[in-house]
Amino acid sequence: MFANAAITATGQREFHSGESHQRLSLDFLHDYVLGNYRDLYTATLALDINDHNAALIIRRLLDSAGEANVAQRRTEGRLIARRLGSLPPQRVYRLFGDLRKAGVNNRRTRAIIRDWLASRTDPTLDAVKYRNALELTLRHTHLAPPHEEVGEFLFAPHGGTRFTAPLLNAWREAHYAKNKLYDLPFTVAEGFAARRGIDRGEFLERIAPRMTRLEQLRLQESARRHDAGAVHTELRRMPLTRLASYVLSLPLDDRVRRRAELDEALATAARRAAGTESGRWGRVAAVLDDSFSSSGSTAKRRRPLAVALASHYLLRTLAAEYIALWTSGRTDAVLGYPYGATPLGHRIIDALDSAPDRLVIVSDGWDNAPPGLAAEVLRVWRTCLDTDSRVDIVHLNPVYDAGDFEVRRLSATVPTVGIRDAEDLPALVELAHFAAGHTGLSELTAYLDARIRQFLEAR
Repeated sequence: MFANAAITATGQREFHSGESHQRLSLDFLHDYVLGNYRDLYTATLALDINDHNAALIIRRLLDSAGEANVAQRRTEGRLIARRLGSLPPQRVYRLFGDLRKAGVNNRRTRAIIRDWLASRTDPTLDAVKYRNALELTLRHTHLAPPHEEVGEFLFAPHGGTRFTAPLLNAWREAHYAKNKLYDLPFTVAEGFAARRGIDRGEFLERIAPRMTRLEQLRLQESARRHDAGAVHTELRRMPLTRLASYVLSLPLDDRVRRRAELDEALATAARRAAGTESGRWGRVAAVLDDSFSSSGSTAKRRRPLAVALASHYLLRTLAAEYIALWTSGRTDAVLGYPYGATPLGHRIIDALDSAPDRLVIVSDGWDNAPPGLAAEVLRVWRTCLDTDSRVDIVHLNPVYDAGDFEVRRLSATVPTVGIRDAEDLPALVELAHFAAGHTGLSELTAYLDARIRQFLEAR
């Protein structure tokens, strides 16, 4: 239950529940698992959970350091350090800010923050890009700045001394020299450009070389609207689920015009995600939810549909033979959009009729055309038609159900696992047998111990 929540929930509004309900439910679940299963709570950091929950776990572990024994603190420290290294820096600085507001400043917290800051490859970039967050972190922990010039920049940025680091000088000079802002990171330069009233198209074109790949992807359409043709990125190099979200954000006319390009980019990203598993899953049938609820919410636009689209391309790559069944009945995945009810039961019947080795269902679990048909189909299949479990069936759900502290299940006879990014699909299918409830705590603990070792040893 907790793994599913930590994979899918972000505390944001979902299609069927509001933000406050989501946050209340998630906070309770974190407190409950930490209080009763601290070792398992810690081990979740080694799973493919999302960044939001990783930060919540780290914050709670550091806040409750006095409740852990020596062995637990040692394991927690290694997992926290490893996880912080994989989080985006802006997420880490936000976590440090939360620790500051909560008054968490124990010795272990200071040591972890010190080591993370020391591991940063470019302290001057952090000083410019995350200036306020870094300054507050250093003040809170009473740590020395990672570099003498960085300390001077943070606490006396407009002094008379000229810095040896070009980026620090560029920030200072950008206050009065317009051209200097194009030597800054995009997010910093954007603020300077807005204050100076620089034309958006001109700014995007000139700052393009300073953008990261994700910034280029996010701003491609804005650049097109402002005729800033220099902003572009190689779509085939993008992560699969992010790329799927980008594809679905495009108007249908653009997707029709660029269909071949988008299809090839998604297929390439799927091959990269599948790796050596390509073609090894035998006959695979997928039931994919593109009903109206897959539109997500204002905070997570089309996120459930993006996961389904990315899963479609990944499953097609993993399978030796593949059939995809969308709830809408459409057959062109690139041109899909959220629409209509959710006839999961009918689609599951069609999928099982193709005699697959494996059936993967990607849906938020709100079966409503008619309600309950999917559960009954799966029950009859498991108890009457396939008692030997010849067909491996897994339900992957990208949406957290705040009311049940869980992702919504289709049937008690089929395991349901939460999914955040399609790239995690192979590992989640492996985790599914724990969700079925056929294994005990000892087997789960052994599995998590193995994941911890793998996580800590990864490079």
